[in-house]
Amino acid sequence: MTNLADRYQQVRAFSEALAAPLSAEDCVIQSMPDVSPTGWHLAHTTWFFETFVLGADPDYAVYDASFAFLFNSYYNSIGKQFPRSQRGLISRPGLEAIRSYRRHVDRALLRRLHDRAADTWDAGTETVIELGLQHEQQHQELMLTDIKHVLSCHPLRPCYRPGSFVSREDEPADPAWLDVDEGIYRIGHADPTFCFDNELPQHRVFLDSFRVCEQLVTCGDYLQFMADGGYRRPELWLSLGWQTASEQQWAAPLYWYHDDDGWHQFTLAGARPIEPELPVCHVSYFEADAYARWAGARLPTEAEWEVAARSSSLGEGFADRLLAAEAALHPGSRSVASSLYGDVWQWTASPYTPYPGYVAPDGALGEYNGKFMCNQYVLRGGSCATSTSHIRATYRNFFPPEARWQFTGLRLAQ
Repeated sequence: MTNLADRYQQVRAFSEALAAPLSAEDCVIQSMPDVSPTGWHLAHTTWFFETFVLGADPDYAVYDASFAFLFNSYYNSIGKQFPRSQRGLISRPGLEAIRSYRRHVDRALLRRLHDRAADTWDAGTETVIELGLQHEQQHQELMLTDIKHVLSCHPLRPCYRPGSFVSREDEPADPAWLDVDEGIYRIGHADPTFCFDNELPQHRVFLDSFRVCEQLVTCGDYLQFMADGGYRRPELWLSLGWQTASEQQWAAPLYWYHDDDGWHQFTLAGARPIEPELPVCHVSYFEADAYARWAGARLPTEAEWEVAARSSSLGEGFADRLLAAEAALHPGSRSVASSLYGDVWQWTASPYTPYPGYVAPDGALGEYNGKFMCNQYVLRGGSCATSTSHIRATYRNFFPPEARWQFTGLRLAQ
């Protein structure tokens, strides 16, 4: 089993690898308030380790005291933060200075890992380091989703990283359904491996019998919804969704565009024609819910998804596997297997609320998840921007229902 020092180095190196195709200028752009610059992600994840691990060591010298203001995200009990919507104005420190900051913190933290007899070391330190690594893996996803939005705003639609797509000549198979019997099930994390606090405590739920589609909704499926007036039929939409879609003039998923040659989409591997058999992505909860109504189905609840996923293994649609295969960082670029995991995060019908008996951790780290349990919906399964060491059946991702810039799609339930 990989020890913590090795895992630390691997995760930190993967962040650098994701930033490697970018110029210094790419790494400072903020294309909308929800997007953070790549350089900010690299610095913020480093600040996390400096603050919550190295900060307990009286002999550690803080790299730059101003970074606590520039790169704190939302930890109000730690101190004030620079406004999220203005992170693109942080042109200094530059990218090389941020990388120097990362090296400084890495050296100090690895020294601590190799010398665990220090007076400041306790059993909880390893837990916080693992939390920091999982936190960095979350930001690795954000680095990919955010730079995709940045590059999509460029008039030439530049490619982040080239990658192959599997050629598909056979007709797609009819969707298969996984049936689950009614009963009492336990959901939530139970084993001693890492989980976020919002996955606890494990608890019982009663589920009526249901079934979930083993295939994700595809671009071809979604084109039929669009052709049938899906964006023009208010009876399919929640009221707030119809209002949002109308105000923002949605007519297709984010990054789709139409020209004389038909529908295309912008991907991290460049612009390409819509391929009907690939999973649809970059749809909001509102769009996913409207599509499900149109299809005569619904979205699964998060409990249903978790119970169904227990019989499914990880697929190929994860960032580390796609990069190793030199495949495009795009849903379905390598396979369209029927795993319930990977390719796109899947919207569920469940609002993001605490499990029965949930208690947020003490201290600043208690701000990590619990305070966002309002006006968000749960997503499950991971995406092509997720690493395989960062996903599990109990993982609860969450976003507001109008969010589209993440790799979000859907599967149907009945």
